Amino acid sequence: MKKLSGFAALIFAFGLYGDVVQAQESPALFVSRANARIAKTMGFKNKWDGPTAGPKMAAKPRRIIMITSDMRNPSLMTLQRGLREAGTVAGWELIVMDTWSMPNKRADAFSRAQALKPDGIILAGIDAKDTAKEIAAATKANIPVIGWHASLKNGPTDGLFTNIGSDAKEAAQTAALLAVLDSNGKAGVVVFTDTSSLYMVAKSNEIVDTIKLCQTCSLLGLEEMPVISANEKMAATVTNLTKTHGKKWTHTIVVNDLYLDAMTTPAVEKALGDSKMQGLSAGDGSDSAYKRIRNKKLQLGTVPEPLQQQGWQIIDEFNRAFSNEKPSLYMTPVYVVTNQNMVYHGGTANGFDPDNGYRNEYKRIWGK
Repeated sequence: MKKLSGFAALIFAFGLYGDVVQAQESPALFVSRANARIAKTMGFKNKWDGPTAGPKMAAKPRRIIMITSDMRNPSLMTLQRGLREAGTVAGWELIVMDTWSMPNKRADAFSRAQALKPDGIILAGIDAKDTAKEIAAATKANIPVIGWHASLKNGPTDGLFTNIGSDAKEAAQTAALLAVLDSNGKAGVVVFTDTSSLYMVAKSNEIVDTIKLCQTCSLLGLEEMPVISANEKMAATVTNLTKTHGKKWTHTIVVNDLYLDAMTTPAVEKALGDSKMQGLSAGDGSDSAYKRIRNKKLQLGTVPEPLQQQGWQIIDEFNRAFSNEKPSLYMTPVYVVTNQNMVYHGGTANGFDPDNGYRNEYKRIWGK
């Protein structure tokens, strides 16, 4: 398999800037740079680095409708908790409409949502490009639509007032580099992705590209498996991978913790046998992921998102939209959780909830 190499390529993979080195980078230096990158992303500021100014919140009830890809995803459940928490402070109503991972349900959900005359609509985990017509209709009716993981870009895009999420590429690079570091540059990697989501595909593409930069690592395969089918298909897939790669398979990098949930069943554990394979996730930091990392069982790390904080941010962005102001454009820095740092920022409660005072900061902005 062709390996990319050279510092010019590393500028892309690591997000580094500086003089371009003409000679190829040695595997040892690659691991050293991976170590520096992981050390940086394992730290997270206790100080708020988000917006500090914005419109006051009018004492006016608002109705927000959240159209979701699939509420069976724990990330959406946690996001909803943040939305309800912030919505209670604002005095707003939140209604959830689930589409159960069925694309043919999305247009109907938008139609039902608009019939309820909402003040705003959240598009959560659904590609904005696939609902462009519906977003345009809502915008024409003066209903702002805010996305969460609805586009590969954050901020105003694809007809959305703004899109909220982490930097998908940086999250993916971080997960891949942790595998490189854990194996001292000798990782044998299988990647799991879901092609129904452009957001997940962007992550898996970046994971693949980063592993290819490691001259002494091996990309063993890219498994395309819908997240909702993981429990059903994982045992057979792992059995085949184990037969094909044996001990060469040292690390599994997934685009969502749910894949690793599916690897904890008795059938999969039997298929793995005495394998010491380690799992890493490029999102989103579930309760079960934290437990696995704490217990050092299967999972080495995860790149979580501050889902409850993002819920508060979405309410803040709507308040800016209602006040005819621009979105804040805030995006949380990427953070990786391992057994070494998981006691911080909500880790003792099995989630990433930053200790940066975001709740009080948003209340202050809103005048609450």
